[in-house]
Amino acid sequence: MTVLAAALVAAVLVFAIVRPRGLPEIVAALPAAAVVLLVGLVSLDAAREQVLELAPTVVFLAFILILAHLSDALGVFTWIAAKLRRGSKGSPRRLLTLVFAAAAATTAVLSLDATVVLLTPAIIGAARILGMSPRPHSYATAHLSNSASTLLPVSNLTNLLAFAATGLTFLHFTALMALPWMFAVAIELAVFLIFFRKDLTRTATPTDSATEHSTDDVPAPRSTLVILGATLIGFAVAGLFDIEPFWVAAVGSIALAIPALRARHTTPRAILRGADLPFCGFVFLLGIVVLGVTTGPIGDWLARILPSDTTFASLLAAAAIAAVASNIVNNLPATLLLLAAFGADAPPALLLAMVIGVNLGPNLTYVGSLAIMLWRRVASANDEPADLRTFTILGVITTPLTIVGAVAGLWLALQI
Repeated sequence: MTVLAAALVAAVLVFAIVRPRGLPEIVAALPAAAVVLLVGLVSLDAAREQVLELAPTVVFLAFILILAHLSDALGVFTWIAAKLRRGSKGSPRRLLTLVFAAAAATTAVLSLDATVVLLTPAIIGAARILGMSPRPHSYATAHLSNSASTLLPVSNLTNLLAFAATGLTFLHFTALMALPWMFAVAIELAVFLIFFRKDLTRTATPTDSATEHSTDDVPAPRSTLVILGATLIGFAVAGLFDIEPFWVAAVGSIALAIPALRARHTTPRAILRGADLPFCGFVFLLGIVVLGVTTGPIGDWLARILPSDTTFASLLAAAAIAAVASNIVNNLPATLLLLAAFGADAPPALLLAMVIGVNLGPNLTYVGSLAIMLWRRVASANDEPADLRTFTILGVITTPLTIVGAVAGLWLALQI
C-alpha cells in the first residue's frame, strides 16, 4: 500500500510538470484521489477532514489570484514596468536591483503567482525596450517568486498551510520572517550581480521607441494601490480578531472588481478564470493523495528524523530536510507531508524553518515548485526560454547560501 500511495503522488506530480496537451493538474489528481479512497488508503472521514482543513487556505488562494488579476487589469504592472524603465537610467545593474525590489514586493504582497505570471512579461519587455539582456532579470523573477515568499503568511500557499499550524498572529509571523526574507533577497542579489556580470551590460541596440518608453510618465494607479495597501493592513488586523484572511481578500477583490468592471478593463468571466478554480481543486485533491503517504511508513520515518528542539542546528536541519523534500516531491506536497510528520505540538520556530526550506529549496531544480514550472512556460512564451544548465548552476550556488542565511536570520529573530 505504501508503494501505491507513493506511486500515485509521483504520477500526479509528473503530470503537473509535463502537463500533456496543456491539460490542468486536476486531470491527474482526480483519479488518483479516487484510487486512494477506493483502495482504503484514506477513509472518507479522513478525506473530508483534510478538505475542511484546507478549505480556508484554498479559498484564500482563489481570492489572492483574483486580486493579482484585477491589479494587472487596473494597470499596476504596466506602471511598475514604466517605473523600472525610468529608474534604471540606462544601467543594467541598476535595473536588476530595481527588478529585485519589485519582484520581492510583488511576491510578498500579491503572492508568487503574480510575480511569475504578471511581472515576468513586464520585466522582460522593459529590458528589451532598453536594449538590455532580459536573461538576468527573467531569472530574478523566477528565484524571487520562491526566495521572497517567506515574509507574509499570504505570500505563498505553503506559508498559509504552515501559518495555520503555528498558532502565530499575522504580525508575529511577519516579524519573525522579516530578517530571513531580507537576508535571502540580499544574498540572491549579490550572487546575481556576480553570476550575470557579462549580461549586465548593454548587449543590444535600444529600440527606436526606447527613449520614449524610458521617459514616459505612466500615471500611478493610486486608488488600486490604496486598496491593495488597505487589504494588506486588513490581513494584519484580521489576525488580531481571529478572522480568516480569505474574508479580507474577498473584500479587497470586490473593491477592485467594481472599478475594473465599470471601466471594462476586465469581465466577470476573466475574473473567474483568474481565480484558477481547476488549480484550487487540484490542491484539495493533492491533499487527499498525499494523506495516503503521511499515514504510512514514510510519514512515520519523517517524524523520526525531524528535529524537535529549536537550536540553530535543529532549525537548519529542518530547513534542509524541507528543501530536499521539495525537490523530490515538489514543495506543496512536501509541506503537507512535513506538517503531518511534525505533528500538532511542533514548536512554531521549527515550522518557520520548514517554510524557509520549502520556499527557498525549489530554486535548486525545475521540479521544486509549481511557480518554477509556471515561470518556464511564461518565459518561453515571451521568447526568453529557460536554460537547464544556467538554472541548475545558479540554483546550486544560491540555494545553500540563502537557506543558511535565512535560517540565521530566523535564529536571530527568535533571540530578539
